[in-house]
Amino acid sequence: MKQAKGMFEVKIAPAEASAIGKEGGVGRMTIDKVFSGELEGTSKGEMLTGITESTGAMAYVAIECVTGKLDGRAGSFVLMHNATMNKNDPKSSHLQVVVVPGSGTEGLGGLTGTLAITIEAGKHFYDFEYELA
Repeated sequence: MKQAKGMFEVKIAPAEASAIGKEGGVGRMTIDKVFSGELEGTSKGEMLTGITESTGAMAYVAIECVTGKLDGRAGSFVLMHNATMNKNDPKSSHLQVVVVPGSGTEGLGGLTGTLAITIEAGKHFYDFEYELA
């Protein structure tokens, strides 16, 4: 397993939910990121959110397509996020971000791995454990 670390800037903006999403109280957001460090590139994606105000339960799922350079190799790949937490207990959070198998293109063909995200003093950091075929 190899490891890449760095930072990213992210812009998340509300987007209009589908009619059925609105009925179900599901939120929709767009994702626009710039990665720096050992992974250099950009990503574009979408996020769906769900919040239960009465209990504080929250969740999101997201798909983003990353285009850039990793380990000197250029290409793209897809990341899938899923997360849950209770706003009354921040330590209850669970976040998983994985490379969608088979999504790597060009020099990143065969890429697999998981990406951890941390936020410190308002800045976003990633720790990407990966393997390249």
